[in-house]
Amino acid sequence: MRALIQRVSSASVIINDLAHSQIEGGLLVLLGIEESDCREDVEWLARKISHMRIFDDDDGHMNLSLSETGGDTMVISQFTLHASTKKGNRPSFIRAARPEQALPLYEMFIGRIQDLTGKPVASGQFGASMQVSLVNDGPVTIWIDSRDRQ
Repeated sequence: MRALIQRVSSASVIINDLAHSQIEGGLLVLLGIEESDCREDVEWLARKISHMRIFDDDDGHMNLSLSETGGDTMVISQFTLHASTKKGNRPSFIRAARPEQALPLYEMFIGRIQDLTGKPVASGQFGASMQVSLVNDGPVTIWIDSRDRQ
């Protein structure tokens, strides 16, 4: 399971020309699920993200977590995070999980973030074509892969 996390001052998603959801300060999480991912990956990644200290404290140091700041979270499914560009010029998405496997894990991940932060989580629509807008705060952008656990 891969996540591209961006600390944002705001983020929104539009689907079929209609505003679907939006958040103010917090995290935008682009989430890619691969065929070998399971419940353990969801748990590890949700806990890691909700406790990651990437928000400024009163002294301006990144020392506070999403849970501590009460920030918002938006999760967007993005299978392209598992693109392989090893061969040729057309990316391969063969490692990305099929929807029947990925959707339950995506929903489980959203639920775990809600549980860990105590706040509702905004999201996109799984499998939809979406227009995601964000204002990256910092900028702070972090890549996490549950296979590497670094």
